[in-house]
Amino acid sequence: MRIGIMGSGGLGGYFGARLALGGADVHFIARGKHLQAMRDQGLRIDGPEPMHVQKLHATDNPADVGPVDVVMLGVKLWDTEQAIAQMRPMVGPQTAIISFQNGVLKDDYLRAAFPAQQIMGGVGYVATTIEAPGVIKQTGPMQRLLFGEFDRSLSERGKALLAACKAGGINAELSDNILREIWLKYVFLVGLSGTTTSMRHTIGPIRSNPQTRAFLSDVMAEVIAVGRAQGVDLPADTLQAALQRADTVSPEMTSSMHHDLQRGNKLEVRWLSGGVVQLGQAKGVPTPCNRAIADILALHAEGGSRG
Repeated sequence: MRIGIMGSGGLGGYFGARLALGGADVHFIARGKHLQAMRDQGLRIDGPEPMHVQKLHATDNPADVGPVDVVMLGVKLWDTEQAIAQMRPMVGPQTAIISFQNGVLKDDYLRAAFPAQQIMGGVGYVATTIEAPGVIKQTGPMQRLLFGEFDRSLSERGKALLAACKAGGINAELSDNILREIWLKYVFLVGLSGTTTSMRHTIGPIRSNPQTRAFLSDVMAEVIAVGRAQGVDLPADTLQAALQRADTVSPEMTSSMHHDLQRGNKLEVRWLSGGVVQLGQAKGVPTPCNRAIADILALHAEGGSRG
């Protein structure tokens, strides 16, 4: 299976490495020092299960790759439109395109650029960061990929990708309700990213303090209300499950958006809490907590200042 990894950072690099070690024909699209390091020394994953892909295909020009079976999109959300324009040489008539980016607005960009039948839904779970050029650090044992057709069918291309993931040791699942899975992640992610970034703390103190825990719960509850108003069949215990998950992760866990704030990078807040506000306004659902987060972080959204 030929797989193009558009965005070889924490998520794309990690899962791309596993796919390559499992025997898939993986082509990494990267840039700068990270690309050069991958070309010179391969891609190394540090963490609970160290890995090293010594020989790999890496380029900054998707035209060098040509059409693939699957494009896995993993760039930061603010780079989505540029990435879509760049990756077109990898997209043939039969190519499946899957975004494993954060949020629920991501697939709207793909639908505006490609035929709907080429787009599958995806959700990625892994705690990683680029520690150095060519080196990705996994900060916890969790790693999981979910993907599926938006029409809820179990397609042959989905089964083929599942087999490639399993061969690489990825905890993968072919979902028959990928839209719900995308929203379930959105509930947790908006809560985690919004609170850790606006409060400048890891999840441990936030979930332990009664006042900040209540705020975390309210942020998640708003996402659930907006999702249901959008017609997504979120289970009755969605909030309880999201809070339970927040209670079971390491107290030192934080969000990639919090890391970006600390480093003075751009933030994905426009698509996370900001996305909740936007979708809530469209359905008349109030979202005061997410509005507060979006407003608090507005001055940092374009990067340039360390939080």
